[in-house]
Amino acid sequence: MNIIGAIGVGALALTAGSAAFAEVESTDPIKLTLHDWSGQLLTTTIMGKVLEEAGYNVEYVQADYIAQFAGLKTGDLHVAMEIWETTGREAMDEAFATGNVVSFGPTGMDAIEEWWFPAYMKDICPGLPDWQALNDCAQEFATAETAPFGRYLGGPVTWGGFDEERIESLGMDFEVVHAGTDAALFAELESAYQRQAPIVLWLYSPHWAPAKYEGEFVDFPDYEPACYEDPSWGINPDMAYDCGKPTGNIWKVGWSGVAEKWPGAAAAIEAFTLDNAAMGDMVGKVDLDGQEVDAVAQEWLDAHEDVWSAWIAD
Repeated sequence: MNIIGAIGVGALALTAGSAAFAEVESTDPIKLTLHDWSGQLLTTTIMGKVLEEAGYNVEYVQADYIAQFAGLKTGDLHVAMEIWETTGREAMDEAFATGNVVSFGPTGMDAIEEWWFPAYMKDICPGLPDWQALNDCAQEFATAETAPFGRYLGGPVTWGGFDEERIESLGMDFEVVHAGTDAALFAELESAYQRQAPIVLWLYSPHWAPAKYEGEFVDFPDYEPACYEDPSWGINPDMAYDCGKPTGNIWKVGWSGVAEKWPGAAAAIEAFTLDNAAMGDMVGKVDLDGQEVDAVAQEWLDAHEDVWSAWIAD
């Protein structure tokens, strides 16, 4: 999907009327970061439109999911609407420790990002969803590219997730092959599902895919913070990441100067909330029905004015 086309604005500033600007603290643009999955584009577009409605100047800036923290620390970027507990916690904590990045609270959505397989793979690989059973039949997932190892189709490399580390620490006979884009990841799932072909891949929620396709997440050893921080913890006494991924909130974060420069906008960002069901529905409209991100976001805003207007109420 062309991200700039889907938003309709890219990194161009969207300016509200001059009369509205008289009511805001600064007409300097609030820079919201855009990433490479539809849900994040939707949350960011919704937030941007609400801020514009309040009279703020909004600028959308394409940014790498993890590398964006450098810009948030310096104030060159201002707000990131989705940092997932599952993959962004370490980068987020490091940024918080500098004092230059702060939390604007949870989005209201609960995150799951983990290895996933279609239900039909249980006939090919008995013992699933246990990760050890998956490893025992790794050859069933092998491709010409990865043989003799099984192929795990990971998300775009910029998403993080420590999949290579997990494979090494758990001694799994798998190789990670990263999808180039979010769209490519799910196109390959659709192709495999239609052919009933072997596949194990990165899947996440909130998203339409767990509802559309019958399947399960792989059961890895339960995550604890020590798993990522202390190599002596867990199955492998010499390596970290020998567990599944964490689950939890999807967070809103930003430059610490936002609340001082645009206090009304900071309050609106803190008030923003959506749930998994609403997000899954909107992502389905974009990814499955081919609707534009901007149109889907506007549809939600039109139907929920009572909700978002409270975010910018005095």
